[in-house]
Amino acid sequence: MLSRIFFLCLFLGLYSGGSPLSCRWMDHKFRQYSENSLDLLDTMANNSTNTTEDAEVDDAVAFPYDLYNAASTASAEDKLGFTVQVLEETAVLFEGDHSSASWEERRAENFLNVVTQQADGLRSCIRSHGHKKKNKKLHMYFKRLSRHVLERVGHSAEAWELIRKEIKTHLMRADQLVSSLLTAN
Repeated sequence: MLSRIFFLCLFLGLYSGGSPLSCRWMDHKFRQYSENSLDLLDTMANNSTNTTEDAEVDDAVAFPYDLYNAASTASAEDKLGFTVQVLEETAVLFEGDHSSASWEERRAENFLNVVTQQADGLRSCIRSHGHKKKNKKLHMYFKRLSRHVLERVGHSAEAWELIRKEIKTHLMRADQLVSSLLTAN
């Protein structure tokens, strides 16, 4: 009887250890990386943007609030998968030509490193490490963001400032998704 209880406890310990809600990286590192990425974005801010051009670009690509609302009601694993995708799409966007941006190259590299490490850390928390299907609407949103905002205006400093602001909103919403898992713990 005692050996059955031991095996039951061992099984439950192993099963819950693979659960996204008990991920050691998420518990100990997520907030630090999230704060770092937001702080880096703040240091990259450009105070002299052209608001007329920003207004034109804003209409071209609306923020996908509906996707975040759907993700907020998803399972813990799906929330993490969605957040990882947001971070990966952000990294792809920032790997583009930002030579006209107002920030230093080193800051952009640091931001890219933090976002990539954050995505890797969260990915390690997902139990099914197989390639889960990406959210196509989210992917298309980031493609439109690149095409309509950056490519249309030649990767200008104003376009990059709009991207920076948009990404900050994404990172804050993604932080809310993951934090909801931490507080539910």
